[in-house]
Amino acid sequence: MENLSEKTCIPCSGGVPPLDIVLKRKFKEHIHEEWKFTHNEKRLLRVVKFKDFAESMKYANLIGELAEEQWHHPELTVGFGHLDIEIWTHKIDNLVESDFIFASKVDLILNEVNS
Repeated sequence: MENLSEKTCIPCSGGVPPLDIVLKRKFKEHIHEEWKFTHNEKRLLRVVKFKDFAESMKYANLIGELAEEQWHHPELTVGFGHLDIEIWTHKIDNLVESDFIFASKVDLILNEVNS
């Protein structure tokens, strides 16, 4: 499987079949281990801890810029000392390859948190 972070998200206009469970699990092996499946394996969630609210907002804004660039928009929950990032393709209420591509790009942004 090629490097997901080097690919570009493809906007979904609906009518696209979701990935089957085998492919979802295979793609998940190529993103950070902190990503978890939720909603019966129809969504991805990563919760990141920070020292304060300002740092949570900083990374939320960076991810927001990525979302606009990739035209793939996660749900972000920003709080004091945490940022929750939830990804799925809203039009089909499930996961497609672009969700994993976006997660891998988020991983690149978050790599500096623990470095």
